[in-house]
Amino acid sequence: MHMVLLIHIAIAISSILVAFYTLFSPTKSRLQASYALTGLTLASGSYLVIAGQSNLLHACISGLAYLTIAYTAIIAAQKKFNFQSVSVSNKD
Repeated sequence: MHMVLLIHIAIAISSILVAFYTLFSPTKSRLQASYALTGLTLASGSYLVIAGQSNLLHACISGLAYLTIAYTAIIAAQKKFNFQSVSVSNKD
């Protein structure tokens, strides 16, 4: 079970790093990777709670903080990507 926790932590850290990298240099594939990693983090965290390896209150508070940070970066990156896409298409 410790391996699942380590994988969960690695996915979560990767997710935050990819989300912030995407914020500064957004592409469609990076946005998709951000969404996928965030979903994997949520899924693995849910598994840890269901398997009884994590305190529910602690997991919910940590998960909410994580999702707030990750989705704020992803939403900002999505807006930036959309703006850049519109700007490029208007130049044509």
